[in-house]
Amino acid sequence: MADPYLSYVPLEKMDERMQEEMHRCAREGTPRPESSAVRAHAPNAFWAFADSWKALFHSGVCDHAIKDLCRVYISRTVKCEFCGNQRSAKAAAAGLEEAKYDDLLNFESSDKYDERQKAALAYAQAIAWGEQDLDKLWQRLHEHFTEPELVELGCCIALTFGQQSWIRLLGIDHHQYMAGTDASMAPGFRTAEELAASKARDDYWGKQ
Repeated sequence: MADPYLSYVPLEKMDERMQEEMHRCAREGTPRPESSAVRAHAPNAFWAFADSWKALFHSGVCDHAIKDLCRVYISRTVKCEFCGNQRSAKAAAAGLEEAKYDDLLNFESSDKYDERQKAALAYAQAIAWGEQDLDKLWQRLHEHFTEPELVELGCCIALTFGQQSWIRLLGIDHHQYMAGTDASMAPGFRTAEELAASKARDDYWGKQ
């Protein structure tokens, strides 16, 4: 595997609190250790993301499964393979099936999503790429979400879009740092060997 464009900070050079967060990343994922090890060059950036991600993605008032669908939608639309090959264990525990991730870029015409999920994905699409008919978008969103949910979900999507657009440029990949765990990895990506084989397939999503 090629070296990333920004290096990974060695675990032993981090303070105890940062090391604890890195072990959490390896144990639980989302985020996985590699992206956190790059952010560790700037501890303020490391904690700004870790704390915001915990508050917006892992906690809050909006359905976590919907947040993960939006997260992976952003991954697919900006082609952040590092993030797109992760799944939330919490979302899976809540009943979100792997097949739900298959049609994200064609969510409006897919029968895999209910109207609430489609509205959330339309929100993610609009945040990332803009929307001409804002009145229609907001009417749709208000039919399915409360204002606190829309604020939280919007901030979560915005954080995801910015981070993944940056992570795409780093040249990082899974199983490069604190290797040996498959926490939050998508099926077919849980080992370095599986990851390489999946990426070599003609139908790999990152090649589409």
